[in-house]
Amino acid sequence: MERVVLVDDRDRALGTEEKLAVHRTGECHRAFSVFVWNDRQELLLQRRALTKYHAGGLWTNTCCSHPRPGELPRLAAHRRLQEEMGFGCALTHQFTFTYRADLGDGWWEHECDWVFFGRFEGVPAPDPAEAMDWRWLPWPDLQADVAAHPDRYTPWLRLALPRVATAWTTFFDGTTP
Repeated sequence: MERVVLVDDRDRALGTEEKLAVHRTGECHRAFSVFVWNDRQELLLQRRALTKYHAGGLWTNTCCSHPRPGELPRLAAHRRLQEEMGFGCALTHQFTFTYRADLGDGWWEHECDWVFFGRFEGVPAPDPAEAMDWRWLPWPDLQADVAAHPDRYTPWLRLALPRVATAWTTFFDGTTP
């Protein structure tokens, strides 16, 4: 039974709870999202496996999950990137934001989300239980497709995109997407 860290609006730990229960009650908990870019400034997206307990079949950022109790978000991000996508890379914390999203069918996300960026040149080897597909997508194409077809993407990706666009400039040395 996997547990997540419950947090307040300042990301202070309040205790732990079972992961699936929290996604039913909508309690705020700690999470992370990883955005991995290549040298062509394309973002590596994954399509969530259909067997995921929520948002199955939707496209999302490279990797996302929850730190275990006592685990630092950066270490959790490295662990899950390897587990989900089959590779590792250096990760840099870009920002943290809190959001709440109704996922339908009684599922909720209410997360204090630590967002990390990384760079990778290569071919991922995703775990099929986590990701059913993947692709590199140029930043402008992603923004346009999310605007035209938001239902193809996870709520947390859609909510993070404006902040990702702002963080982009420092990550890519002032380059505008």
